[in-house]
Amino acid sequence: MGLGSNLDDPRARITEACAALAGLPNSRFVRASSLYRTPPFGPVAQPEFVNAVAALLTQLSPQELLAALKQVEARMGRTAPIVRWGPRRIDLDLLVYGDVSLEEPDITVPHPGIPERAFVLVPFAEIAPDLLVPRAGRVSMLLGRVDSSAVTRLAE
Repeated sequence: MGLGSNLDDPRARITEACAALAGLPNSRFVRASSLYRTPPFGPVAQPEFVNAVAALLTQLSPQELLAALKQVEARMGRTAPIVRWGPRRIDLDLLVYGDVSLEEPDITVPHPGIPERAFVLVPFAEIAPDLLVPRAGRVSMLLGRVDSSAVTRLAE
């Protein structure tokens, strides 16, 4: 899972989201990366983000897992964005689901933005550098192709 926040104490929101992921049914929270401060993605002026990546073992289908992530976001107070890539209290993205490749109207796995997003790849490489992202390559290889100089690990 990709986790991000830039509103209402982002560090606390990521910690809260990890706790919520640990409580998902038929799932086991494996680990989370460190927290990283990252510049906002997209054209909207807004505060910097705090991002992380978490690993989860689950018996939920990709669709069920995505629905569960949306429920966590709603419980945490996420509202519909006013503009695309705008500020948000919490953002949870299903990045990969094993070796599954899936394209449906409401879900695409792996997440299509992974290969060009340092804010995903840096924390992802911390916990799973050798993971093969279907149709894209290994996380460590993908990280080597992006400029990650603006992604800063936060002190514990």
